[in-house]
Amino acid sequence: MAEIEELERDDQWKPEIPDKHPSLFEPIVLIPGALMGILGVIIGAELITRVGITPNTSVIGAIVAIAISRIPLVAFKSLRSVHRQNLIQTTISGATFGGANALLLPMGILWLMGKPELVLPMFIGAIIGMVVDTAILYKVFDTRVFPSSGIWPPGVATAETIIAGDVGGKRALTLVAGGVVGGIGTYIGYPMDIFGVCWIGNIWALLMFGIGLLVRAYAKPLINVDINAIYVPHGVMIGAGLVALIQIILIMAGKSKSHSAALETHKATRTEVDIKKGFGWGFVAYIVGAIIIAIIGGIVSEMTLLQLLLFILFAAIAAEVSEIIVGLSAMHAGWFPAFATALIFLVLGMLIGFPPLALAFLVGYTASTGPAFADMGYDLKTGWILRGRGAHPELEMAGRLEQFKAELLGFAAAIVFLFIFYRAYFESNLFPPVDRVFVATIKAGASPEVLKWLLIWAIPGAIIQLIGGPDRQIGILFATGLLILNPKAGWTALVALAVRFLILKIYGTKAQNTMYVLAGGFIAGSALVSFGTGTVKALSAPKK
Repeated sequence: MAEIEELERDDQWKPEIPDKHPSLFEPIVLIPGALMGILGVIIGAELITRVGITPNTSVIGAIVAIAISRIPLVAFKSLRSVHRQNLIQTTISGATFGGANALLLPMGILWLMGKPELVLPMFIGAIIGMVVDTAILYKVFDTRVFPSSGIWPPGVATAETIIAGDVGGKRALTLVAGGVVGGIGTYIGYPMDIFGVCWIGNIWALLMFGIGLLVRAYAKPLINVDINAIYVPHGVMIGAGLVALIQIILIMAGKSKSHSAALETHKATRTEVDIKKGFGWGFVAYIVGAIIIAIIGGIVSEMTLLQLLLFILFAAIAAEVSEIIVGLSAMHAGWFPAFATALIFLVLGMLIGFPPLALAFLVGYTASTGPAFADMGYDLKTGWILRGRGAHPELEMAGRLEQFKAELLGFAAAIVFLFIFYRAYFESNLFPPVDRVFVATIKAGASPEVLKWLLIWAIPGAIIQLIGGPDRQIGILFATGLLILNPKAGWTALVALAVRFLILKIYGTKAQNTMYVLAGGFIAGSALVSFGTGTVKALSAPKK
C-alpha cells in the first residue's frame, strides 16, 4: 500500500501546455514522420502477408521518437515535446493499419479472384473507404457515442509510454516492470495485451468478451457443437450490431437517457450535431465511393439497374455499420473484429444474390473501413491524455487536427509504397491469409440454411446488447469473443479481471493509477514482443 501511495505522490505528471500546438509540417516532425510512415507500411505489409497479423506500431513509434529526442544535438531537442512525439507515433500507426488492413488486404481479394486488372480499381475504392473512415472518426471522437473518456486501451498504453519517457522516475520503472512481464508472458504464449486491457476497460464488457472467447473455444470439445459451422458468432454479431446501431441513432436524437446519465460528468467537445454530420456526410461519401467502384470496377455491366442501386446502398451501409461495430469493440476492448465483420457482410451480400465480382468489391470495400477508424481512435486517445484530458479545449482541438493530418501522412506513405510494390507481393504469392477465406467463401456460395442460422442467432445477440445498454456494449463484445478462436485469451481475460477485482477490493481506488501504468506496460511489452517475433517469422518464412 505504501508503495502505491508513494508512486502516486511522487509521480504527478503535468501536461505540457504550449501557446500553440506543434505543427505536423515542422521539419523536425515531418521528416521523421514521413520516414516512420514508410517503415510502418513495410512492417504492416510484411507481417500481414507472411504471418497474418498487423502489429500496433504506436508504441514503437513513440519509443523511436523518444530515442531520437535524446540525441545530444540541438536539432533534436524540440522532439522532447510529448506533442511532437504524439504526431510521429500517429503517422507510423496510420501507415501500418491503413496500408496493411485497409489497402493491401482488399487489393489481394481481386488478384486471387483472377482479376489482376481490377486490383487498381479496388485500390482506389479502398483509399476512399479508408480516408472517409478516418474523417468520420475525427468528426465523432469525443461525442457521446465515442467519448474521449472511453477506454481505447492501446491509446492509454502509448500515452503511458510517452509520459514515462518524459518524467522517468517511479512511473518509468513501473512501466518498464509491466513491459517486462508483458513481454515475457507474450513470448511464452499468453496474450498479455489482453491482461492489460482488462485492467483498463469496462469490466462487464470485457467479462462478456472473455466468456465469448471461451464459448468459442470449448463448445466443440465439451458439447460437440461447432458454433462456427452453424453461424453462431455471425448471427450474434448481426443482432448485437443492429441493436447497437439503433442505440446510436437514439443517442443522436438525444433520447438515450442511460447513456446521457453515464456521461454527464464528461464534457464532450463534440455534440449530437457533429455525430449527425459525421455519420450523415460519411454515408453520402460511402455511397459516392460505391458508385465509383461500380463504374471503374465494371460491376455496372454485370447487374440490372435495380441490383446496381441495391449494391450501392448495401455497400454504403456495410461500410458505415462495419466501422461502428469495429469502433465500439476497439474502444471497449482494444481488439476489433474487422475481418469477421467484413465476412458477415459478405455472407449477407451472397444471400441478397450479388454476382461474384460485385461480392469481391463489396467485401474489399467493407474491409477498408474499420481498422483506420479504430487506429485513429487509439491515437486521439493518446493525444487527449497528453494534452491534459480535455482541460485545455483550444489545445485539444488544435492537437486533434494535427493528428488527423499525421494520420493522412501515414496513409500517403502507404498509398505510394503499395502502388509501387503491390505486384511484388502478389506475384510472390504473398497475401493476407483472410483474403483466401473471402475468395473461398465467394466461390462456395450461400444457401437458405445459412440465412436460417443467422436469423436464429441474431435474436440472442440483440437481447444481450439490449440488456447491456449503449454504455457497456456487452453484445458487441460477446460476439467479438465468439468470432476469435483463442482459449488462452479467454482465460487470460477472466484471470486479469479477477486480479483487478481483488486489488481494488484490498487497496481501493488508490491502486488505480499504478494499475493503469502497469497495464500500459503489459500492452506495450506485448506489442514489442509480438512485433519482434512476428518480424523474425516474416524474415525467415520462405516465399510461398
